[in-house]
Amino acid sequence: MTHIASIGAGMYSDMSVATPVSDLSASAIAALDTASEFAALFASEIPSQGGTKGASTFVRLKNVREYPPMGTPPNVVNVPVFGSSTAQQIQGQADAPSMELTLNFVPSEWAKETDNILGNIVGDGNQYVFRFTMLNAEPTGTDSSTKFASLPAGLGTVGNTAFYWIGKIEALQATPQLTDANTATLTLTVQSRFFGAFTVDPT
Repeated sequence: MTHIASIGAGMYSDMSVATPVSDLSASAIAALDTASEFAALFASEIPSQGGTKGASTFVRLKNVREYPPMGTPPNVVNVPVFGSSTAQQIQGQADAPSMELTLNFVPSEWAKETDNILGNIVGDGNQYVFRFTMLNAEPTGTDSSTKFASLPAGLGTVGNTAFYWIGKIEALQATPQLTDANTATLTLTVQSRFFGAFTVDPT
C-alpha cells in the first residue's frame, strides 16, 4: 500500500543516524537487510548535545535546507557505436555514491566536544546506519523521544516512505553568509546499497 496519493511538499522529511553504544561490527552490518531490522535501530531519539547512546537510539540531523536525491543512482554508460545515430547503453562499474546536505548551521549541534554526538561522528571513519524518511505531514505523537521513531506511535502516525543505508559522515564545511542564515555542507559517503523505499500508510 502506498502513501502520498496527491501532490505535496515533503517539508517534514527527516534524516537520522543510529547511535548504538558501541560501533556495529561488520557481521552485524551485513545482517541488516529488512525494514524491521533497520527500524529497530531507530526507537528512541536523543539530543546530539549531551545525549546518551543506547541500543536503539538515534540522532536527527536538524535544520536541513536541502536534501539530495535518495535511492540508488543510475549506473549507465553511453557507448558510441560506429555508423549508428544512437549510442548503446551498458551498465558501468558500480561506485559508492556520496551525497551532500545543505544545513542552516547551528554550531552547538556540530561542536567537537566530548558530549556532542554529531560533532564527534564527523570524520571519525566509522560506519553508521542512516535513515531518510519522506514526510508530507508532521508525526502526531506527543512523546518527543519517539515522535520521529520508526514505531507505530511515531512515524507510523502519518504516511511516510523510508530509505536506509550504511554510510559515513566525512566532512562538514561551514559557509558564512552576510545577508542570510549561515549554512554548512555535510558530506556523506554511502557504504552499502540503499534499502527501501519502505512505505507506511496509517490508514
